[in-house]
Amino acid sequence: MRIRAALALMLVPAFVLVATACATAIVEPNPHLRVEGVPPIDARLAARIAPYGEFRPRALASWHPRERALLVATRTGNTTQLNRLDAPLGALTPVTQGADPVREGMWWPVKPGTLVFVRDSGGNEQRQLYRLDAGASAPLLLTDPARQHEVLALDHARSRLLVGSTDLDKTGKRENPATDLSIFDPLDPARSRRVATVPGTGWGDASFAFDDRRFAIVDYRSVSDTDIVVIDVATGARKRVLPPEGARPARAIASSAPQFSRDGASLFLATDRDGEWSRAARLDLASGALTYFGPDRWDVEELAVSPDGRRIALVVNEAGVGALRLYDADTLREIALPRLPTGRVSRLTWRPDSGEIGFDLASAQGPSEVWSVDPAHETATQWTRNDVPGIDASTFAAAAPIEWKSFDGRTIGGFIVRPPARFAGPRPVVVDIHGGPEGQARPGFMGRWNYLVDVMGAAIVMPNVRGSTGYGKTFVGLDNGRLREDSVKDIGTLLDWIATQKDLDPARVVVVGGSYGGYMSLAAATHFSDRLAGAVDVVGIANFVTFLENTESYRRDLRRVEYGDERDPSMRAFLASISPVTHADAIRKPLLVAQGRNDPRVPYTESEQIVATARAHGVPVAYILADNEGHGFARKDNADYFFLAMIDFIGRVTGTPTMPRD
Repeated sequence: MRIRAALALMLVPAFVLVATACATAIVEPNPHLRVEGVPPIDARLAARIAPYGEFRPRALASWHPRERALLVATRTGNTTQLNRLDAPLGALTPVTQGADPVREGMWWPVKPGTLVFVRDSGGNEQRQLYRLDAGASAPLLLTDPARQHEVLALDHARSRLLVGSTDLDKTGKRENPATDLSIFDPLDPARSRRVATVPGTGWGDASFAFDDRRFAIVDYRSVSDTDIVVIDVATGARKRVLPPEGARPARAIASSAPQFSRDGASLFLATDRDGEWSRAARLDLASGALTYFGPDRWDVEELAVSPDGRRIALVVNEAGVGALRLYDADTLREIALPRLPTGRVSRLTWRPDSGEIGFDLASAQGPSEVWSVDPAHETATQWTRNDVPGIDASTFAAAAPIEWKSFDGRTIGGFIVRPPARFAGPRPVVVDIHGGPEGQARPGFMGRWNYLVDVMGAAIVMPNVRGSTGYGKTFVGLDNGRLREDSVKDIGTLLDWIATQKDLDPARVVVVGGSYGGYMSLAAATHFSDRLAGAVDVVGIANFVTFLENTESYRRDLRRVEYGDERDPSMRAFLASISPVTHADAIRKPLLVAQGRNDPRVPYTESEQIVATARAHGVPVAYILADNEGHGFARKDNADYFFLAMIDFIGRVTGTPTMPRD
């Protein structure tokens, strides 16, 4: 990094600053960013925003196999890496390093000085397994780089992994891909053995029986259609247990998180077989009977059986909040837990040979932190804590629920974060549309987005249009196939709702979205351009036909279930007719587009299409392409520059000062 301005290095660590002829320092993008149409950004804005980007979410990667210590994934320098944490609120010691993020890993149980982890390259999601031996200067690649790999489970002997892998397709045209399921030894990969080759690429969410002779695994075809399959480790024989063999129901069901009981006679899992919600249940493998437990409303999104098989931990999505609950595996009765701060729980991870369970906990007032609870001793322990000088996160506003009626009378919900009362008059609005489409906007920590609320006085609206999860299985299917644009109409009626709110300015609305949310942002720009000030598209779909043709082959069938099969002439014509690139001539307001060059999900050519087509119709388009990123910006220097560009963009198109006086 080089600085040619009289600003302290620590204030803007991710940028190159250049002094102009008039002595005003501006921010210059790093060499990995191709930037077009972004005006010079004042370095004073970078300095003002910088503290808001210094929060570092912590994520529990794994427990130490023998000690009460953790591996924690958090940003170290420019990327997320694994860090050792030996005591609650102690110092984090980096374990991995490099240009590419590392978010998953464990000390290998039979050789605790050895680290096994997963990493891709440049955001391409072509994940490989690595081993870092004690004292080694560099990790050892364990897997075939011509294939993509996922760690699916650790056996109960804690000596082997279940790994799923599939061939990468350089042509992008492969049909009918398959997945190899293998028992993998990181200490001696040559001894690894393929158990089965299964059709499709949605296999995951697996767990071993306590005797390690079988494993249960989910065959995922869509958010609404999954099977639970039990596979024999010795023979590879497969048996579908939910729905049972020969008894597939007329309406698809979705089940997840299968975990064996300690006697092997049952599976604990979450399923929506008998209703709108994915509920916790015990499946008797002999009879097929389901016994439900836990809440009868809301979706169970995580389920984890304790190492001794006597406790079951759940995370329940209760109106968007991830609530932790604990149950006795024999009686299915709920067990009281120590009191925790209000927030969203995720990433349940039992400590080996212990009754203690670790997890991540996030709230509006702070990023994800690592916690644990020990029910036997009625204790809750906070392991990590963020402190950012100059920022009091306890003052950050929490999201409030909202509802409005859509075009067909259906109630649509979401959340709003309103700015402090010191901001007078109707405020600008940023509509932040989630991806997925099977995602959900949920209350939680907004990180650097708090700058928009606290400093610029903008309101953030986060809609859950039809197709979102968290509202029941019927709701999640309301945007499938030819119903796709019904979700776009939900945004139109949200704009109607904004116009009814005295504290919101309907003339200063910007839509923002990433991935599928990027499509929604572009679609809103084509349908409601006269009602928007601008739109931001991050790695979004511009053309459904070319997206389906060019997305990585191992993902294509999963996306066809949601969007439609582009090989069918009628569906192909429909997909083309609703694609934003087809209607780019209807866009009248400025666009900001951001994309990773290595994105395997939504190829960068989607962004290139909308940028070129919109510009051809006279639309002002700012474009940022990162050659070292994939589906989103994982490197802090790239993310910082994009956020600066977005703040500047929102300020310009809405006429809102980006650096108002306090």
